[in-house]
Amino acid sequence: MRTPHLPTRGTLAAAAGLALALAAPAAAAPAAPAVPQRDVLQEYVADTWTSVEAMVDERTGLPADNIDGDLTPDSRSGYTSPTNIGAYLWSTLVARDTGLISRAEARQRISLTMDTLGSLERHDASGMFYNWYDEATGEKLTTWPGDGNTVEPFLSSVDNGWLATGLLAVENGEPRLKRQARALRTSMDFGFYYDPQAKQDVGLLRGGFWDSEPSGCSVADNYGAPEARPEADVFYTCHHYGAFNTEPRMASYLGIMAGQIPPEHYFGPWRTFPDTCDWSWSEQQAVGAWTTHEGVQVFQGTYSYDLGAADGDGSTALVPTWGGSMFEALMVPLFVPEETWGPDSWGLNHPRTVQAQIHHGMVEAGYGYWGFSPSNDPAGGYREYGVDAIGMEPTGYTSDQQRTTVDTGYGDCREGTAAPEAYGDGVVTPHASFLALRYAPEESLANLAALRADFDAYGPGGFYDAVNVTSGQVAQRYLSLDQGMVMAALGNALTGDDLRHDVSRGQMKAVLQPLMAQEDFFTFSTHGTDG
Repeated sequence: MRTPHLPTRGTLAAAAGLALALAAPAAAAPAAPAVPQRDVLQEYVADTWTSVEAMVDERTGLPADNIDGDLTPDSRSGYTSPTNIGAYLWSTLVARDTGLISRAEARQRISLTMDTLGSLERHDASGMFYNWYDEATGEKLTTWPGDGNTVEPFLSSVDNGWLATGLLAVENGEPRLKRQARALRTSMDFGFYYDPQAKQDVGLLRGGFWDSEPSGCSVADNYGAPEARPEADVFYTCHHYGAFNTEPRMASYLGIMAGQIPPEHYFGPWRTFPDTCDWSWSEQQAVGAWTTHEGVQVFQGTYSYDLGAADGDGSTALVPTWGGSMFEALMVPLFVPEETWGPDSWGLNHPRTVQAQIHHGMVEAGYGYWGFSPSNDPAGGYREYGVDAIGMEPTGYTSDQQRTTVDTGYGDCREGTAAPEAYGDGVVTPHASFLALRYAPEESLANLAALRADFDAYGPGGFYDAVNVTSGQVAQRYLSLDQGMVMAALGNALTGDDLRHDVSRGQMKAVLQPLMAQEDFFTFSTHGTDG
């Protein structure tokens, strides 16, 4: 087995010292972070805002999708998405609330962006935004910048969900812009993505649709409001979002909140697939049983992940994501207090997801660092990274460049293979540590400190997007999405959850909290619960 690239003694000592300085007394945890922690977090948020600001076109107020690590304006990507725009909106609120910009500047920035949003071409019947625009002009893209390849204009459920999240944050967080933000958000009909006949009539979201027939697979239909249905059909993706613990649930939440999707849809997507051989193509045979919530039959299943405890069974039960990545599980709770509203479901699952990610990076794969989530590939391009064993997808999002997978089999239905003897070049993304900050603050900050000390991983706009922790190669680029997650996590930590409160209060809480409170993910689990 290879020798992993481990932090230096100095780095580990510094990280351990920082962790000790940050640890709060067990008997009385402070409501606000301790001063040493605030200093570190404030530095991170200031530098991260520098990269967010650098991506924004001054004329349109739209952020680029990404930018080079040196932050030169001519290295902007030349395109943006609804997710990027939503991330810029909430990042601007965080910059205001953490003292980086004035209230007046925040209003001016957000107002410009929303004025441009109001002028963008979108799908009239649904009010949804197309997936790609030129950030410098606001024009809908029909060819990609650079290579000139054709773009078939698409309207994504996930991406429009993150834009609506940013608008909801503005609506509740900036009184002078409330009316404008609300008008934009409420014009978006998430019911257009909701297929009421999917999964035995429980209903699932489609990945999105095209308004003209695309070259690939599509399904002609129209799930819009009755007055919209006489219009020409749109062309939906051939897939639905069937897994629950993934980022599309934010679009589901917004649709349920707005009354565009029925509340029982919350119990529609799979927690895990059932334990029969019909599902043996997936990653792992779950332990669970059928139960009922809101009249919906739910297979209440969990996966087992081995934490390797020396004193006996070290397995922990958790509800997996689709690919095993951090952002699938933990981007949504940046805005919705799932672990509070669902103490027996999300309240246990989110910390266990972080625990599994830490164990994989530090022990199982032996990288010496952790945090695996889709990001730039240090070798070029973009890739999905994760912990294969805690994802439902059979070949998984892997943590290394060599795509080393785990196959534990599927009970008596399918034999597994031997566990990997070694992993290859591990790729860690800093935004994963920020997503884990709420659930493992000491470990998250120690991991970030080690990445910063041991690699050229930190630039003028904060942490670069990803690090190959074996070779030392760094993806020296900043992504709007990933920096937006960092800003949201830091804003919540520094302000006592102002951003989260702005998104989740009011109707969101009234509708979703009673649904989350019903469920116990682990009722039928026989796995251990502690590492």
